[in-house]
Amino acid sequence: MSKTAEAEGALETRGIEQVPDHERTAKTRELFPTWVGANISVLLLTMGASLVVAYGLNIWQALVVAAAAPVVAYGLVGLIGIAGKRGGAPGMALSRAVFGQRGNLLPGSLIWVARWGWETINAVTGAYAMLTILDIVFGIRANNVLDMVMLLAFVVATFAISGLGINAVQKCNKYATYVFGVFSVLVLGYLAVNTDWSKVMDHGAGSTAAVITGVGMISAGGVSWIPSAPDFTRYLPRTASSRAIVGTAVGGAGIVVLPMVLMGAVMAVSTPDLASAADPVSFLGEILPTWIAVPYLLIALIGMLLINSMSMYSAGFTAQTLGFRVPRHWAVSVNAVISLVLGGVLMLAATSFMGSFIAFLSLLAVAFSAWVGVFGADMLRRTEYDGRAMADTTRTSAYWYRGGFSPAAVASWAAGLVAGLLFTTSDWFTGPLAKNNVIGEYGLGWVATIVISGLLYTALPKPAVARPAEAAVTDAGPAEAGGTDAGPAEPAEQPAAAGV
Repeated sequence: MSKTAEAEGALETRGIEQVPDHERTAKTRELFPTWVGANISVLLLTMGASLVVAYGLNIWQALVVAAAAPVVAYGLVGLIGIAGKRGGAPGMALSRAVFGQRGNLLPGSLIWVARWGWETINAVTGAYAMLTILDIVFGIRANNVLDMVMLLAFVVATFAISGLGINAVQKCNKYATYVFGVFSVLVLGYLAVNTDWSKVMDHGAGSTAAVITGVGMISAGGVSWIPSAPDFTRYLPRTASSRAIVGTAVGGAGIVVLPMVLMGAVMAVSTPDLASAADPVSFLGEILPTWIAVPYLLIALIGMLLINSMSMYSAGFTAQTLGFRVPRHWAVSVNAVISLVLGGVLMLAATSFMGSFIAFLSLLAVAFSAWVGVFGADMLRRTEYDGRAMADTTRTSAYWYRGGFSPAAVASWAAGLVAGLLFTTSDWFTGPLAKNNVIGEYGLGWVATIVISGLLYTALPKPAVARPAEAAVTDAGPAEAGGTDAGPAEPAEQPAAAGV
């Protein structure tokens, strides 16, 4: 995003250190294609179909879910993204100010592990998209060897984009947004003409609990982006509009989520067995004509590449905050290898992709929400972040607190996480409090996690917030400022950013 620090498309060398003000020249409008790209996923079609097949919703209830989910999830993404313009650093680096240098390793590790699952799901879906294209165009049927070849190709391409850095990711998102929009209109037009609307309209309504649970399922993907939001806003100037940051997140996601979920719900009329399918993509080749299905799958494939590239880009920062003292692009490679291994297991062993995916989403949302509650509550009292203290991982750091931990933050995070799991139901795990109450019945375990961790953190006594150093961040480049992404630099903090 920074055009002054490095040429567009070049390898980004800045890591978790605070971005100096002279490099923070990005525009909030540049965030719009970022959040569009973060949602160009064929999985939204399969999730939309699941609303009808698995949750029993009708088209009007699916419309409510599709409209509400991006507002809920990406409203939170935008709000946490405000911390990026305040602190000029990635989310998990800013998190050190909240949890303490050692305390941050706890949520950081869990979030990093959760990203393995999310990147694995995306990689597998991308591989299935390539396999479907080969089947439609060349009649080549999938087998175990071809599955692994396509998975490897997808992961390598993902690593190449995410390794280059934010400029490459942003540029790819920009062009993908335009192309995706064109082909989505074609698909919508085809469905409008060829769908048996009497079957769609005659589908019975589901329960209110199923509607709310559906909102949670669709929102879970967005919730996974919340800790990463500052990663994409850290190049914004401190004067950037907080309202615009939230608006571009909700608008960019909504313009994709709403039509794709609805398309999936309509397609479910022709694919009632989708919820039990091992492959979440091939149904597109059965529903759409070849001249639409192939280019649309190619665009969906690009979208999955971009989503995984953004996720691995952020995962590189998380790995650095956990102590991996390697350049960001090499930290990214760790997640690439893990997603390759886990993706192979999923493609070879899973019998129901959607069942595994929905179970994963329910646990993923809780894992991220515990951090969101604490970090979000802390943002209400903290409008500035000390760059030197974030970079200093020793006892001299202002964010060392008590033995490297902020007791209030760590305790609140742990309590929220445990409480959320107690109320959560999935195919893999069912909490003891997940039945006979509104929270469990409505699939609100992740919401309970945010509320409990946030309120507890607000109530508990917290370590004093040390005043940042008064010296201004140097105007030197990354190397002159004290380091590159191979190790944290130590720029001084600037004056507080404007409030929300």
